Amino acid sequence: LTPQGLSMDASKKVDLKIIIIGALGVGKTSLLHQYVHKMFYEDYRTTLGASILTKVLAVDSTPLKLQIWDTGGQERFRSMVSTFYKGSDGCMLAFDVTDRESFEALDNWRDDFLEKIIPREQDFPMVVLGNKIDLSDRQVPKEMASAWCKEKDIPYFEVSAKNNINVAEAFETLAKQALNTYKGIFESYLTDSIKLTPNDKPKQSCC
Repeated sequence: LTPQGLSMDASKKVDLKIIIIGALGVGKTSLLHQYVHKMFYEDYRTTLGASILTKVLAVDSTPLKLQIWDTGGQERFRSMVSTFYKGSDGCMLAFDVTDRESFEALDNWRDDFLEKIIPREQDFPMVVLGNKIDLSDRQVPKEMASAWCKEKDIPYFEVSAKNNINVAEAFETLAKQALNTYKGIFESYLTDSIKLTPNDKPKQSCC
């Protein structure tokens, strides 16, 4: 698929940037590899800065190319990671249901992200993933996470990167949100462009 210019024709591919953020060790890289490569990537090396994977799919008959940014969760990389937020069309917040601290950190991650997005949009396309539901030592009840997300009006998914539970559904829900927002921005851009008629242009003198 190749870019076909600025048009919201359903047959034209749209490029969207999705970023996945959250505390260290919640499984962001594993979630991403499960979605893109359909494999469980169990690698305990910390992501330094960001790495990017691409996924092509169709949402509502519109071809999408998702550029998904996997970010490091270490606190000392926070300022570096926030430089990658720019230009994002959607944000995925991840935590580990067996790690209460990773859930409690969601507020900070969300606030940090929204502060860096210009213009700040409270209804920015966003989903929350509670990962590692395949493990038995759960510390964050589903009701607690659901209540936090309901208050913020963010869709919540209980997922397992290891067992591939709800991973694609979560990514595709975010992609659909991001596409709808993109269409809205695009349509308002076109409306503004149409207002600029030739009559608005200053008259040029020949001498």
